[in-house]
This record gives sequence, structure tokens and C-alpha cells, in this order.
Amino acid sequence: MSSIRIGTRNSRLALAQAEWVSSALASLDVETTIVEITTLGDRIRDAPLGPHLGSSFFTKEIESALLNNDIDVAVHSCKDLATRLPDGLSIVAVPEREDPRDVVVTSGNTPGAVSADSSALDSPFRVGTSSPRRKGILAVLRPNWTVVDQRGNVPTRVAAVDDGHFDGAVLAAAGLSRLGMLDRADLIFDPADLVPAAGQGALALQCRTSDTLVCDKIVLLNHPVSHAAVRAERAVLRKLQAGCQAPLGVHAVLSQLETDAPEDVSVVLHSAVATPQGLIRNELEGNLADPEGLGNAIAEEIASSLGVNTLADTLWAGIPPREEGQ
Repeated sequence: MSSIRIGTRNSRLALAQAEWVSSALASLDVETTIVEITTLGDRIRDAPLGPHLGSSFFTKEIESALLNNDIDVAVHSCKDLATRLPDGLSIVAVPEREDPRDVVVTSGNTPGAVSADSSALDSPFRVGTSSPRRKGILAVLRPNWTVVDQRGNVPTRVAAVDDGHFDGAVLAAAGLSRLGMLDRADLIFDPADLVPAAGQGALALQCRTSDTLVCDKIVLLNHPVSHAAVRAERAVLRKLQAGCQAPLGVHAVLSQLETDAPEDVSVVLHSAVATPQGLIRNELEGNLADPEGLGNAIAEEIASSLGVNTLADTLWAGIPPREEGQ
């Protein structure tokens, strides 16, 4: 077959992810070409994130290129991908997941990475993030922090901290790792506390379902356990009709990872929803034999705890960041 065209956003992180996929395919003697695509999320850099922006803020243009046969495989950060895919497209592979945790980058005043259950950074602290999930959970975990909107790619956000515009920035460990910047993580949150976004740390490789030649190559990069864990997490969002910008964290904590068989992997599925009244947490134990069933089950518990059927009709978008001086 001819060279596989890999579609990606053109940020440093997105390109690093696409180049990883290209290298992995090259090891299988598959030639590739990387195609850079600008998304709405890349063009609108100053608007705070939230459900009003829709569920395909960073992916729609890439999926359109895939549907139009301009590319053969799309490389997404899984947490950015809508739970309901366009007809004709499928997630063919989820490679082995990177570190799913959230971390805080500071200007270097905190020596070394420390756990978030320590007393580090307990003093008043001005931290940047645009995520409704992070804002809402941090308002409870770190009430002495002032959370302010901060958008931009990873290097830009780290530079803003170094330049003194923020005391720190909350970022995904996976993004820092893929850019060789994980040593900048000064504070590491337990995923049971600051629950990650569904799919955080994982890549989703999306293809045209009908393109069996490409699918047969891309599926070779799949990591069955990571894929099953992501399916469980994404099922929660789908059941609750919650987009990737909802103030909801959901994460599968796995054990018995020496196996490649999802049905043999024990899991505790953690969730946290930020509401104006505080956090609502749920957890459910099971295995990955039926990822969607597990995700649907905890979604029903979440809905019952909130007293709603879905999150689609809620008017809140998490706990708003506190204003300066409050």
C-alpha cells in the first residue's frame, strides 16, 4: 500500500504524538506522511473552555479531513475526542497509555516532584488552567488557591509560569512526558483526588471504518488493556451526555497489569463531578470484560447522586474560579 497519511494538529505536543505513531509504524515497515491540520481550538486561543464550545473543539477539522479522504488516520489526544463519532469513523487503536495524572508546574521554587498530599504549595497560590474539571475539583482540594483561566499549548503555558504571570499551571503529566518536560512537574496529584479526564494520557487512532487496509496496520499499535480502560471511561461520558469540557473526571485505576487480557484486569472506576455545591464522588469495582457495562453502571450512580438523568441539561459548568482577592 502507499504511504499512510497521518493527520494531526500542529502544536508541538500533537506533532510529537504523530511522530511517535509514525515511528511505531516505521518499525512495522509502514511508510507514513504527517499532515498538519489547524482546528477551531487552535484558532480561538483566548476563549475560556467550557461546554458552550461543543465536544469537537480540537478534533472536528481532523475528522472532516479523514471523512474527505485527505488523511488515512487521525491522531487525537483521547480526552479531546467526542464520545459519539461521525458515521464511518472508528477508534481503531489506543496505544499503551501514558501517565494519566495531573501535575502542577511552578517556576522552580519547589524542589523536585512531590505528592499532592504533602504540605507543598499550601500557601496562597495563583494557578492557571482552563479546564472546568480542574477548576471545580481544585476549588475543593485547594481552597486557598486562586484558579485563573490559562489557555495555550504546553510550552506556552510553562513559559507563562516562568515569566511570573502565574505561580503555577496545572497540566497533564502525559503531555509533559511526551515533550521531554516531565522534570518540570513540581506537584503530582493522586488520580483518586484530582480525578483525570476520561481518556487522559491516552492516544486515540481513528480511521475510516471501511478502510480495512489502513485499519489492519493501525490496529497493530493497539494496547488492549489501555483501550478497554478508555472505553469504560468514555462510556460514562456517553451515558451522561457529557462532553469533554464537562466538569467531570472519570478514571480507571487498574491492577493485575501483567496480563494483556482486559477480562483479567481488576479495575476501580473513580469519578468526580464538580457542582456549585461541591464535589460528588463515586467509585465502582469490577473488571474490563465489559468496559461499556462498567462505565454505564457508574454513570447511573452519578446521575442518581446528582438527581438528574444526564449532564446535558445542567446549567452549571463546574465551580467557577474565584476572583482575585477572594
